[in-house]
Amino acid sequence: MKNEFNVNDIKIGVVGAGSWGTALADLLGKKGFKADFWVFEKEVRDQIEHDRENKVFLPGFSLSENLFPSNDIAEVVSDKDIVLIVVPSHVMRETAMKIAGHVSKDTIIVSASKGIENKTRLTMTDVLAETLPDIPGNRFAVLSGPSFAKEVAKHFPTVVTVASRDKETAGFVQQVFAMPFFRVYTNDDVIGVELGGSVKNVIAIAAGIIDGLGMGLNTRAALITRGLTEIRRLGLKLGAEPRTFSGLAGIGDLVLTCTGDLSRNHTVGKKIGEGMKLKEILSEMRMVAEGVKTAKSVYNLSRKLDVEMPISHETYHILYDDVSPKEAVYRLMTRDLKHEWDESV
Repeated sequence: MKNEFNVNDIKIGVVGAGSWGTALADLLGKKGFKADFWVFEKEVRDQIEHDRENKVFLPGFSLSENLFPSNDIAEVVSDKDIVLIVVPSHVMRETAMKIAGHVSKDTIIVSASKGIENKTRLTMTDVLAETLPDIPGNRFAVLSGPSFAKEVAKHFPTVVTVASRDKETAGFVQQVFAMPFFRVYTNDDVIGVELGGSVKNVIAIAAGIIDGLGMGLNTRAALITRGLTEIRRLGLKLGAEPRTFSGLAGIGDLVLTCTGDLSRNHTVGKKIGEGMKLKEILSEMRMVAEGVKTAKSVYNLSRKLDVEMPISHETYHILYDDVSPKEAVYRLMTRDLKHEWDESV
Protein backbone atom coordinates (compact mmCIF):
# COMPACT_ATOMS: atom_id res chain seq x y z
CA MET A 1 0.00 0.00 0.00
CA LYS A 2 1.16 3.50 -0.79
CA ASN A 3 0.91 6.43 1.59
CA GLU A 4 0.74 8.80 -1.36
CA PHE A 5 -2.06 8.31 -3.85
CA ASN A 6 -4.47 9.90 -6.25
CA VAL A 7 -7.95 10.13 -4.74
CA ASN A 8 -9.38 8.80 -7.99
CA ASP A 9 -7.45 5.56 -7.51
CA ILE A 10 -9.03 4.66 -4.16
CA LYS A 11 -12.46 3.02 -4.11
CA ILE A 12 -14.36 3.61 -0.87
CA GLY A 13 -17.62 2.30 0.56
CA VAL A 14 -19.22 3.76 3.68
CA VAL A 15 -21.75 1.67 5.59
CA GLY A 16 -24.05 3.57 7.93
CA ALA A 17 -25.63 7.02 7.58
CA GLY A 18 -26.17 8.11 11.14
CA SER A 19 -24.67 11.44 12.16
CA TRP A 20 -21.12 10.10 12.54
CA GLY A 21 -21.20 7.98 9.40
CA THR A 22 -22.55 10.91 7.42
CA ALA A 23 -19.92 13.30 8.77
CA LEU A 24 -17.09 10.91 7.89
CA ALA A 25 -18.52 10.13 4.46
CA ASP A 26 -18.83 13.84 3.75
CA LEU A 27 -15.24 14.42 4.88
CA LEU A 28 -14.04 11.80 2.40
CA GLY A 29 -16.22 13.24 -0.36
CA LYS A 30 -14.94 16.74 0.22
CA LYS A 31 -11.39 15.45 0.12
CA GLY A 32 -12.14 14.28 -3.40
CA PHE A 33 -12.90 10.59 -2.93
CA LYS A 34 -15.94 9.21 -4.72
CA ALA A 35 -17.65 7.10 -2.06
CA ASP A 36 -20.58 4.71 -2.32
CA PHE A 37 -22.71 5.26 0.76
CA TRP A 38 -25.03 2.62 2.25
CA VAL A 39 -28.11 4.12 3.87
CA PHE A 40 -30.60 1.95 5.73
CA GLU A 41 -33.63 4.24 5.45
CA LYS A 42 -35.07 4.94 1.98
CA GLU A 43 -36.16 8.41 3.08
CA VAL A 44 -32.60 9.30 4.08
CA ARG A 45 -31.19 7.90 0.85
CA ASP A 46 -33.63 10.09 -1.11
CA GLN A 47 -32.72 13.16 0.93
CA ILE A 48 -29.01 12.70 0.32
CA GLU A 49 -29.46 11.97 -3.38
CA HIS A 50 -31.88 14.79 -4.16
CA ASP A 51 -31.24 17.43 -1.47
CA ARG A 52 -27.61 16.63 -0.58
CA GLU A 53 -28.60 16.66 3.07
CA ASN A 54 -29.25 14.06 5.76
CA LYS A 55 -32.20 15.82 7.35
CA VAL A 56 -32.83 13.02 9.84
CA PHE A 57 -29.40 12.45 11.38
CA LEU A 58 -27.22 15.42 10.37
CA PRO A 59 -29.55 18.26 9.39
CA GLY A 60 -28.28 21.62 8.21
CA PHE A 61 -25.17 20.45 6.36
CA SER A 62 -24.72 20.37 2.58
CA LEU A 63 -23.15 17.05 1.64
CA SER A 64 -20.53 16.42 -1.01
CA GLU A 65 -21.58 15.60 -4.55
CA ASN A 66 -19.01 12.77 -4.37
CA LEU A 67 -21.33 10.70 -2.15
CA PHE A 68 -23.49 8.15 -3.93
CA PRO A 69 -26.21 6.92 -1.54
CA SER A 70 -27.70 3.48 -1.97
CA ASN A 71 -29.92 1.02 -0.11
CA ASP A 72 -27.99 -1.86 -1.71
CA ILE A 73 -25.28 -2.82 0.77
CA ALA A 74 -23.67 -5.41 -1.51
CA GLU A 75 -23.20 -2.81 -4.23
CA VAL A 76 -21.67 -0.35 -1.79
CA VAL A 77 -19.00 -2.71 -0.41
CA SER A 78 -18.10 -4.66 -3.56
CA ASP A 79 -14.75 -4.04 -5.24
CA LYS A 80 -13.57 -1.48 -2.66
CA ASP A 81 -10.13 -0.65 -1.28
CA ILE A 82 -11.63 0.59 1.99
CA VAL A 83 -14.97 -0.12 3.60
CA LEU A 84 -15.78 2.17 6.53
CA ILE A 85 -18.44 0.74 8.86
CA VAL A 86 -20.30 3.16 11.12
CA VAL A 87 -23.39 1.39 12.46
CA PRO A 88 -24.70 0.98 16.04
CA SER A 89 -22.81 -1.74 17.87
CA HIS A 90 -25.92 -3.89 18.40
CA VAL A 91 -26.37 -4.28 14.63
CA MET A 92 -22.70 -4.68 13.74
CA ARG A 93 -22.88 -8.48 13.48
CA GLU A 94 -26.03 -8.40 11.36
CA THR A 95 -24.49 -5.77 9.09
CA ALA A 96 -21.21 -7.66 8.75
CA MET A 97 -23.08 -10.82 7.79
CA LYS A 98 -24.78 -8.87 5.00
CA ILE A 99 -21.46 -7.77 3.52
CA ALA A 100 -19.71 -11.12 3.93
CA GLY A 101 -19.07 -12.59 0.50
CA HIS A 102 -19.16 -9.17 -1.15
CA VAL A 103 -15.97 -7.66 0.28
CA SER A 104 -12.61 -8.66 -1.17
CA LYS A 105 -9.93 -10.21 1.04
CA ASP A 106 -7.76 -7.26 0.04
CA THR A 107 -10.27 -4.70 1.35
CA ILE A 108 -9.33 -2.71 4.43
CA ILE A 109 -12.21 -2.76 6.92
CA VAL A 110 -12.34 0.31 9.17
CA SER A 111 -14.70 0.39 12.13
CA ALA A 112 -15.81 3.76 13.50
CA SER A 113 -18.45 2.18 15.75
CA LYS A 114 -18.08 2.27 19.53
CA GLY A 115 -19.48 -0.48 21.67
CA ILE A 116 -19.17 -4.01 23.03
CA GLU A 117 -21.56 -6.71 21.83
CA ASN A 118 -23.96 -7.81 24.58
CA LYS A 119 -24.11 -11.56 23.97
CA THR A 120 -20.45 -12.25 23.17
CA ARG A 121 -18.84 -9.25 24.91
CA LEU A 122 -16.64 -8.79 21.84
CA THR A 123 -15.38 -5.45 20.57
CA MET A 124 -16.46 -4.33 17.11
CA THR A 125 -13.29 -5.40 15.28
CA ASP A 126 -13.55 -8.80 16.94
CA VAL A 127 -17.15 -9.09 15.73
CA LEU A 128 -15.98 -8.13 12.24
CA ALA A 129 -13.11 -10.60 12.30
CA GLU A 130 -15.48 -13.38 13.37
CA THR A 131 -18.09 -12.62 10.71
CA LEU A 132 -15.62 -11.81 7.91
CA PRO A 133 -13.15 -14.70 8.26
CA ASP A 134 -11.77 -14.25 4.74
CA ILE A 135 -10.36 -10.82 5.63
CA PRO A 136 -6.81 -11.14 7.06
CA GLY A 137 -6.29 -9.73 10.54
CA ASN A 138 -3.89 -7.08 9.25
CA ARG A 139 -6.66 -5.53 7.13
CA PHE A 140 -8.79 -4.37 10.08
CA ALA A 141 -8.56 -0.92 11.65
CA VAL A 142 -10.54 1.19 14.10
CA LEU A 143 -10.97 4.96 14.07
CA SER A 144 -11.70 6.63 17.40
CA GLY A 145 -11.15 9.74 19.48
CA PRO A 146 -12.92 12.89 20.69
CA SER A 147 -15.06 13.78 17.71
CA PHE A 148 -18.65 14.99 17.72
CA ALA A 149 -20.15 14.55 14.26
CA LYS A 150 -21.58 18.08 14.03
CA GLU A 151 -18.24 19.66 14.82
CA VAL A 152 -16.47 17.55 12.21
CA ALA A 153 -19.16 18.55 9.72
CA LYS A 154 -18.46 22.20 10.61
CA HIS A 155 -14.75 21.53 9.92
CA PHE A 156 -13.76 22.44 13.48
CA PRO A 157 -10.20 21.21 14.21
CA THR A 158 -10.55 17.61 15.38
CA VAL A 159 -7.88 15.05 16.30
CA VAL A 160 -8.44 11.27 16.27
CA THR A 161 -6.45 8.06 16.18
CA VAL A 162 -6.60 5.04 13.88
CA ALA A 163 -5.47 1.74 15.32
CA SER A 164 -4.48 -1.43 13.52
CA ARG A 165 -2.30 -4.39 14.33
CA ASP A 166 -0.56 -3.65 11.04
CA LYS A 167 1.52 -0.47 10.83
CA GLU A 168 1.10 -0.19 7.07
CA THR A 169 -2.69 -0.49 7.27
CA ALA A 170 -2.87 2.17 9.99
CA GLY A 171 -0.65 4.50 7.97
CA PHE A 172 -2.74 4.07 4.83
CA VAL A 173 -6.01 4.79 6.64
CA GLN A 174 -4.35 7.78 8.30
CA GLN A 175 -3.49 9.26 4.91
CA VAL A 176 -6.97 8.62 3.54
CA PHE A 177 -8.78 10.45 6.35
CA ALA A 178 -6.33 13.24 7.14
CA MET A 179 -7.54 16.74 6.33
CA PRO A 180 -6.36 20.20 7.45
CA PHE A 181 -9.21 20.21 10.01
CA PHE A 182 -9.04 16.46 10.77
CA ARG A 183 -5.69 15.31 12.14
CA VAL A 184 -5.16 11.55 12.41
CA TYR A 185 -2.58 9.76 14.55
CA THR A 186 -1.78 6.04 14.36
CA ASN A 187 -1.75 3.45 17.12
CA ASP A 188 -1.20 -0.31 17.25
CA ASP A 189 -3.26 -0.91 20.42
CA VAL A 190 -6.56 -1.97 18.88
CA ILE A 191 -8.11 -3.36 22.07
CA GLY A 192 -7.15 -0.29 24.09
CA VAL A 193 -8.57 2.12 21.52
CA GLU A 194 -11.82 0.15 21.28
CA LEU A 195 -12.26 -0.18 25.03
CA GLY A 196 -11.61 3.53 25.52
CA GLY A 197 -14.19 4.42 22.89
CA SER A 198 -16.76 2.01 24.30
CA VAL A 199 -16.58 2.22 28.09
CA LYS A 200 -16.40 6.03 28.06
CA ASN A 201 -20.04 6.01 26.95
CA VAL A 202 -21.02 4.24 30.18
CA ILE A 203 -19.07 6.75 32.26
CA ALA A 204 -20.71 9.56 30.25
CA ILE A 205 -24.15 8.33 31.31
CA ALA A 206 -22.94 8.43 34.91
CA ALA A 207 -21.60 11.95 34.40
CA GLY A 208 -24.94 13.01 32.97
CA ILE A 209 -26.71 11.55 36.00
CA ILE A 210 -24.44 13.60 38.26
CA ASP A 211 -25.26 16.75 36.30
CA GLY A 212 -28.97 15.92 36.31
CA LEU A 213 -28.85 15.59 40.09
CA GLY A 214 -27.16 19.00 40.27
CA MET A 215 -24.19 17.68 42.22
CA GLY A 216 -21.64 20.09 40.85
CA LEU A 217 -18.24 20.16 39.20
CA ASN A 218 -16.28 18.53 42.03
CA THR A 219 -18.41 15.43 41.67
CA ARG A 220 -18.15 15.36 37.88
CA ALA A 221 -14.35 15.73 37.97
CA ALA A 222 -14.06 12.90 40.48
CA LEU A 223 -16.33 10.68 38.41
CA ILE A 224 -14.37 11.27 35.19
CA THR A 225 -11.06 10.58 36.95
CA ARG A 226 -12.20 7.41 38.63
CA GLY A 227 -14.05 6.38 35.48
CA LEU A 228 -10.77 6.54 33.59
CA THR A 229 -9.26 4.29 36.26
CA GLU A 230 -11.97 1.72 35.55
CA ILE A 231 -11.41 1.86 31.79
CA ARG A 232 -7.66 1.45 32.30
CA ARG A 233 -8.17 -1.41 34.74
CA LEU A 234 -10.33 -3.36 32.26
CA GLY A 235 -7.90 -2.56 29.47
CA LEU A 236 -4.90 -3.86 31.38
CA LYS A 237 -6.76 -7.08 32.11
CA LEU A 238 -7.34 -7.54 28.37
CA GLY A 239 -3.76 -6.73 27.39
CA ALA A 240 -4.10 -3.09 26.32
CA GLU A 241 -1.23 -0.61 26.28
CA PRO A 242 -1.57 1.63 29.39
CA ARG A 243 -0.51 4.77 27.49
CA THR A 244 -3.56 4.47 25.23
CA PHE A 245 -5.80 5.60 28.07
CA SER A 246 -3.82 8.83 28.44
CA GLY A 247 -4.39 9.58 24.76
CA LEU A 248 -7.12 10.53 22.33
CA ALA A 249 -9.15 7.32 22.60
CA GLY A 250 -8.83 7.40 26.40
CA ILE A 251 -8.94 10.61 28.38
CA GLY A 252 -9.63 12.69 25.24
CA ASP A 253 -12.83 10.91 24.26
CA LEU A 254 -13.87 10.45 27.89
CA VAL A 255 -13.71 14.16 28.75
CA LEU A 256 -15.56 15.13 25.56
CA THR A 257 -18.39 12.66 26.06
CA CYS A 258 -18.76 13.38 29.78
CA THR A 259 -18.96 17.15 29.40
CA GLY A 260 -20.21 17.99 25.90
CA ASP A 261 -23.80 19.04 25.27
CA LEU A 262 -23.74 17.09 21.99
CA SER A 263 -23.17 13.79 23.83
CA ARG A 264 -26.22 11.53 23.56
CA ASN A 265 -24.97 9.38 26.44
CA HIS A 266 -24.54 12.36 28.72
CA THR A 267 -28.01 13.55 27.71
CA VAL A 268 -29.55 10.19 28.65
CA GLY A 269 -27.83 10.29 32.02
CA LYS A 270 -28.86 13.87 32.71
CA LYS A 271 -32.51 13.07 32.04
CA ILE A 272 -32.28 10.08 34.39
CA GLY A 273 -30.77 12.34 37.05
CA GLU A 274 -33.65 14.73 36.54
CA GLY A 275 -36.14 11.95 37.22
CA MET A 276 -37.09 10.49 33.84
CA LYS A 277 -37.22 6.73 33.28
CA LEU A 278 -34.92 5.09 30.72
CA LYS A 279 -37.75 3.66 28.64
CA GLU A 280 -39.33 7.08 28.31
CA ILE A 281 -36.02 8.70 27.34
CA LEU A 282 -35.22 6.12 24.67
CA SER A 283 -38.72 6.37 23.19
CA GLU A 284 -37.98 10.03 22.40
CA MET A 285 -34.63 9.33 20.71
CA ARG A 286 -34.08 8.27 17.11
CA MET A 287 -30.31 8.16 17.37
CA VAL A 288 -28.56 5.57 19.53
CA ALA A 289 -26.91 6.23 22.89
CA GLU A 290 -24.34 3.42 22.79
CA GLY A 291 -23.64 3.50 26.51
CA VAL A 292 -27.06 2.06 27.37
CA LYS A 293 -26.33 -1.30 25.76
CA THR A 294 -22.60 -1.16 26.47
CA ALA A 295 -23.34 -0.81 30.19
CA LYS A 296 -24.72 -4.35 30.15
CA SER A 297 -21.69 -5.69 28.25
CA VAL A 298 -19.23 -3.97 30.59
CA TYR A 299 -21.07 -5.19 33.66
CA ASN A 300 -21.02 -8.81 32.51
CA LEU A 301 -17.48 -8.68 31.09
CA SER A 302 -16.00 -7.12 34.23
CA ARG A 303 -17.71 -9.69 36.43
CA LYS A 304 -16.44 -12.51 34.24
CA LEU A 305 -12.88 -11.16 34.40
CA ASP A 306 -13.15 -10.20 38.08
CA VAL A 307 -12.35 -6.55 37.36
CA GLU A 308 -13.67 -4.07 39.89
CA MET A 309 -15.59 -1.27 38.11
CA PRO A 310 -17.91 0.31 40.71
CA ILE A 311 -19.03 3.34 38.68
CA SER A 312 -19.86 1.18 35.68
CA HIS A 313 -21.67 -1.32 37.89
CA GLU A 314 -23.77 1.33 39.61
CA THR A 315 -24.63 2.82 36.21
CA TYR A 316 -25.81 -0.62 35.10
CA HIS A 317 -27.96 -0.97 38.25
CA ILE A 318 -29.54 2.44 37.62
CA LEU A 319 -30.31 1.55 34.00
CA TYR A 320 -31.47 -2.03 34.43
CA ASP A 321 -32.37 -2.55 38.10
CA ASP A 322 -34.11 0.78 38.70
CA VAL A 323 -31.72 1.73 41.49
CA SER A 324 -32.11 5.32 42.65
CA PRO A 325 -29.29 7.55 41.33
CA LYS A 326 -28.84 9.10 44.78
CA GLU A 327 -28.59 5.65 46.35
CA ALA A 328 -25.97 4.66 43.75
CA VAL A 329 -23.91 7.79 44.54
CA TYR A 330 -24.14 7.05 48.26
CA ARG A 331 -22.92 3.49 47.74
CA LEU A 332 -19.98 4.73 45.69
CA MET A 333 -19.01 7.32 48.26
CA THR A 334 -19.22 4.94 51.24
CA ARG A 335 -17.19 2.05 49.81
CA ASP A 336 -14.19 0.89 51.83
CA LEU A 337 -11.40 3.47 51.77
CA LYS A 338 -8.45 2.50 49.55
CA HIS A 339 -5.10 3.64 48.21
CA GLU A 340 -5.64 5.62 44.98
CA TRP A 341 -3.34 3.48 42.85
CA ASP A 342 -4.56 0.09 44.05
CA GLU A 343 -5.38 -1.60 40.74
CA SER A 344 -7.36 -4.34 42.43
CA VAL A 345 -10.26 -2.12 43.58
